[in-house]
Amino acid sequence: MKMHALTRELIEAGGIDALVARDAPDLAVLTEAERAASLQATLAERPEGPAWLFAYGSLIWNPTVRVEACRVGRIDGWHRAFCLETVVGRGSPAHPGLTLALDEGGDCTGVAFRLPEEGLEHELSLLWRREMLSGAYVPRWLDVIDLDGGRIGSAIAFTMDRTSVQYAGGLSEEEVVDRLATARGAIGSAADYLFATCEGLAEHGVRDCALDTLAAAVRRRREALDRQG
Repeated sequence: MKMHALTRELIEAGGIDALVARDAPDLAVLTEAERAASLQATLAERPEGPAWLFAYGSLIWNPTVRVEACRVGRIDGWHRAFCLETVVGRGSPAHPGLTLALDEGGDCTGVAFRLPEEGLEHELSLLWRREMLSGAYVPRWLDVIDLDGGRIGSAIAFTMDRTSVQYAGGLSEEEVVDRLATARGAIGSAADYLFATCEGLAEHGVRDCALDTLAAAVRRRREALDRQG
């Protein structure tokens, strides 16, 4: 799979905040203090046992944090959806893109990464810089179940805050396809984000039929746009 511009080094250097300041200065972002408070609140609720991270989108193919092990697993009560509007990274203020979030209802199969205990807080601080940029997510500890129905453990999962101004859960299928086919930002296109997620899931033996159907529709839309010139 091709290299991506969103790297651990970029995050450590504060590059994501710099991209926002340059490309979307009107986007309200959390301060470092607010992110640190969110992280500490999440750690205060940590259940017993190893700390896992539940990946359902770009974290599958580009985690940017150190991991000790990975397992395919499912969470219940939440489903993967392109319901998070983005105006930076894989979109712009003029052409907002969409990225994945966990929205309420259903279930989601993804990849659980076990995080190292040594240096855990530092790894999570990098994760918070990446995922808690604007506070559109609500981090939660959720149980992850393996393919045989056994419990893997408790994982941090970034769920959608439906009260966020970035929540885009009411879009039509046509608009979702159009945004994914046309939006682009400093770290790539929304379409490539979708395609890479499908590929990342497939590499772990997971097929999301709805995501594959969406990817096919986005490819057709891009081909139609190319023909139009």
